[in-house]
Amino acid sequence: MCILHPLCAKPPAAGNPYVSKEQFSNCAISDRIQGNPNNFTDTLIMTARTARIQRDTLETQIGVTLDLDGTGKTELDTGVPFLEHMLDQVARHGLLDIAVQAKGDLQIDAHHTVEDIGITLGQAFSQALGDKKGIRRYGHAYVPLDEALSRVVIDFSGRPGLEYQVSFARGRIGEFDVDLFHEFFQGFVSHAGVTLHIDCLRGDNAHHIAETVFKAFGRALRMAAEADPRMAGMMPSTKGSL
Repeated sequence: MCILHPLCAKPPAAGNPYVSKEQFSNCAISDRIQGNPNNFTDTLIMTARTARIQRDTLETQIGVTLDLDGTGKTELDTGVPFLEHMLDQVARHGLLDIAVQAKGDLQIDAHHTVEDIGITLGQAFSQALGDKKGIRRYGHAYVPLDEALSRVVIDFSGRPGLEYQVSFARGRIGEFDVDLFHEFFQGFVSHAGVTLHIDCLRGDNAHHIAETVFKAFGRALRMAAEADPRMAGMMPSTKGSL
């Protein structure tokens, strides 16, 4: 039963037993925070978890905009087409809205650009999640693509750590150096403050392996960053902070 809370939309008119969809949504929030009105603000913040980061060095200029509660939209201009293809998978399968504008020293190679995009995306996640109250914290996913199968497990722990067990039979996918995947994830982990385990369990085709890794990464991110209605306003840690 919905309990009308002072912070909810106004009650229905006299003689009308129904409330609007918007009123019901507001009152459903009220049901979860009865006894602690301070949680109302925390709950609403969950609906606007966004970040905008600009990171400039002598090697790269990276701008990232992130919405954790998006629909999978991307605007990507990095100069590294295969990385854009992978970031599109992350956004689509994570239901994240991601925009990345990057200029880097690609006349040398893509190393600095790919690593710094990982760093900046990690910073954006850290900013968008804030104090991490109310999130599920842990996420995991298995994703297959034909013969390839990868597993990604993530913990928004505040403890940066990467375990990356992915092998490729060849060193490049088109023009992209596969060693740079590790650099991307290391940059992300160090600046998002997450523990991340990535394992390719089997696979032969390099493109298939890469896709399973990034799709699983997106799905694990979605699970871990998702708002848990039972944890509204609560820290998902016995320490009291992450």
